[in-house]
Amino acid sequence: MKGLNRIINLGLAFVLLAYSGALLAGNEDRAGEAGASELLINPWARSSGWGGANTSGSMGVESFHLNIAGLAYTKGTELVFTNTSWMGGSDISINALGFATKLGESGGVLGISAMSMGFGDLEVTTVDNPDGGLGTFSPNYFNLGVSYSKNFSNTISGGVVVKVVTQSISNVNASGIAIDAGVNYVTGDQDQFKFGITLRNVGPTMQYRGNGLSTRTTVENSEKTLTVSQRSNDFELPSLVNIGLSYDFYLTPAKETDDEEFLSDHRLTAAGTFTSNSFTSDQIRIGGEYAFREMFMARFGYIYESDVADEELSRTASAGATFGATIEVPIGKNGNTFGIDYSYRTTRTFDGSNAIGVKLTF
Repeated sequence: MKGLNRIINLGLAFVLLAYSGALLAGNEDRAGEAGASELLINPWARSSGWGGANTSGSMGVESFHLNIAGLAYTKGTELVFTNTSWMGGSDISINALGFATKLGESGGVLGISAMSMGFGDLEVTTVDNPDGGLGTFSPNYFNLGVSYSKNFSNTISGGVVVKVVTQSISNVNASGIAIDAGVNYVTGDQDQFKFGITLRNVGPTMQYRGNGLSTRTTVENSEKTLTVSQRSNDFELPSLVNIGLSYDFYLTPAKETDDEEFLSDHRLTAAGTFTSNSFTSDQIRIGGEYAFREMFMARFGYIYESDVADEELSRTASAGATFGATIEVPIGKNGNTFGIDYSYRTTRTFDGSNAIGVKLTF
């Protein structure tokens, strides 16, 4: 009876998330109307190596971007840092730091993540000085997320993350709140089949404010001056729904560990995710990962959307093929590990995006 109730509750959660996504869903004609587009960028090297296809199989800190329910599978404590050179040649860099720790045997997992996106120093220009020469300014995007995720049974996990979103230059800024929620379902004799669904970037509209939206003007036929402030329009967040499936093929017999996991000398995982975007084209993400003793992993992926190969009609700069690899080695005899991750994402016009990260588990 308990098993039936769990299945019913899971089904209701799936329906609720899918229905919420349907309410938020837009169409391709709204492309470019949302703000805070950095929320769509995967800042982590491991999961971006196969195009974010592993919505259902992501675990630990990297679940912050794909499906926060995967955070529940954190074994102890994880610390991850990733640096991304976004769209090579654009001088845009992304730094991401994530921390997750397990709260006892049945207390769930608490996580914190931070993402900073920098654009370098840009010239200050005005109407009277369109060529600059007045100094420089540095735009910055910064997102901070706090999450909680928990295994409700051997097969079901769920989680939620609350993100503070900020964008700023020297005299204008915007801030807002975004919420992600997700659930995961794992089944099979060796937990080889996984299904996940997540609703991301849901929150109130944001608006730019600051002195940069004000100008000094002289009253006609008078020596008096006034400060005129202009209001910017509100903008919505780029909400979306991810629905993903994955399957682990154990090429050699898998053995169950003390942590109730199944490990094989050779594992091949196939994954796919459908992304329903509210403000741009829907996407299909497919990918695969080969793992040798969970110490060396190689990945590939492909992100497909309508007109993905058309330079004029494609609405996404970062789409197409992705590649990645990981080396993760044990440290000592206590189960601690140290890993290095790398990913490459093809882009239109630019020279691709390179990400390298380090991961410490203890």
